[in-house]
Amino acid sequence: MYSPSPEQFTASPDTPVIGWLLGIAGSSGQIVLDREAIAALAGHDDPVLAAAGQVAMPVKIGRDDRWIIGSIRALTLDPTSDAAAIATDIDLMGEGMRHAETGEMYGFRRGVTAYPLPGATIHALTNAELAGIHANRHTATIRIGTVHPARSVPATLAIDALLGRHFAMLGSTGTGKSTATAMILHRICELAPQGHIVMIDPHGEYASAFRDTGQIHDVGNLRMPYWLMNFEEHCEILLTASPADRQTDADVLARCLVAARMRNRAAQDLPRVTVDTPIPYLLSDLTTLLSQEMGKLDRSTDNGPYLRLKAKIEEVKGDPRYAFMFSGMLVADTMASFLSRILRMPGAGRPISIIDVSGVPSDVTSVVVSVLARMIFDHAIWSPPEERRPVLIVCEEAHRYIPARAEQESAVGRVLSRIAKEGRKYGVSLGLVTQRPSDLAEGVLSQCGTIIAMRLNNERDQAMVRAAMPEGGRGLLDTISALRNREAILSGEGVMFPMRASLDNLEEDRRPASNDMKISAVWATPARGEAVLTETVARWRMAGK
Repeated sequence: MYSPSPEQFTASPDTPVIGWLLGIAGSSGQIVLDREAIAALAGHDDPVLAAAGQVAMPVKIGRDDRWIIGSIRALTLDPTSDAAAIATDIDLMGEGMRHAETGEMYGFRRGVTAYPLPGATIHALTNAELAGIHANRHTATIRIGTVHPARSVPATLAIDALLGRHFAMLGSTGTGKSTATAMILHRICELAPQGHIVMIDPHGEYASAFRDTGQIHDVGNLRMPYWLMNFEEHCEILLTASPADRQTDADVLARCLVAARMRNRAAQDLPRVTVDTPIPYLLSDLTTLLSQEMGKLDRSTDNGPYLRLKAKIEEVKGDPRYAFMFSGMLVADTMASFLSRILRMPGAGRPISIIDVSGVPSDVTSVVVSVLARMIFDHAIWSPPEERRPVLIVCEEAHRYIPARAEQESAVGRVLSRIAKEGRKYGVSLGLVTQRPSDLAEGVLSQCGTIIAMRLNNERDQAMVRAAMPEGGRGLLDTISALRNREAILSGEGVMFPMRASLDNLEEDRRPASNDMKISAVWATPARGEAVLTETVARWRMAGK
């Protein structure tokens, strides 16, 4: 855990005056800045003083026994005044106590309880004061970089607030989003080696980053029994009928599925079994029951639902791509051991599970993620409160599972939406990683208490982030499209104060395999030809085995 030194909290009482407060209104105010005072600080040795008066930079305003901290939103030359005046708005972010004798600032907290009066002087902040504002002194934190423009102020995230209220990592392709996500997860694993993290990896990028600290699960070793699916998930895989006939097929499946589960009721010593009860059943029992039901029909023209269901069941049983889920070897009651592997209980020093779904057939990927997320949430609900262990679920390409369009709502979207709304009560945290926040369900993104936004070039994406940001700081938000690679805007519960941060470098062997391909260098050498194509075709046909 990062622990700031005491001298970082010493605020200079005589920081330069750079302007005056014109008006105040709730969470914002209007100020005028002195261009000459700001220009005089431009070459200062203190990097924060040197950047005084710039967009998104903090300022402080004195009021009796406290300093009010605000963030500059925009700069405009004031046409009604002389050329030395700059008019601007500020967002009020928090306040620190002011020492009665020395004027030093201490004990920063968010929110404003005593507003400054028009005419109050606007002061620049120093590097030491900025360090005091951003310091999380009373909670476990991880360092992820440095606060812009300071060179020595650590950018930290408070773990309890970050995970307790969910978080979102947003950024366009190529901005370093995957590496930043890996760094945050590495830091959490270092801080909490007995933790429980499940990472949904749709492209197989993170296995190389966590080979030493995590357990990697893919189609070769996932072994997720089909009978863990609830009825809704069964329908997503097994129903192939048109919308007009889908309800009829679903009714047939429900009757036969309950009967198949009932055959194992005695072994589980259960008083009752429903269509969603997660107990083992045999696919052969399900097809037998479908045949028996079909034999009771009065007319052969009514057997369409039974034939469609039987054909789909035989398809998934015989297709090697589905063996990780529909293998005949997955009929034993392994529910507890499966949860133990996925949730890392016990963790054995490897607190993170990487679920590589890149080899999972695209038509069942959402169902696999749905089963995993639902089981994690249900496990938390049914665990005794005194034995409940917090779990973090991280979803890469989150817009694939929780789309903004209601017509695409699926089982995985519903369970992740429920976790976003209710997971905090049961210790289930959600981390959403996406390059297209505008394609993500707005209600889910708004539930994320901490937003980590890297560069976003699309205006719709920028607008979505502005709407979802948990607190003010419009000056910071307006810089999203101007961020460099490996820079981010951090706002919300996980930070003491909204900030622009330069992220730390991550060691090469701990980064995900997400680097852009060097096309010109690869095309400079000839391809191997038919030999490599033969190998590719063999892997293709064997589904990667």
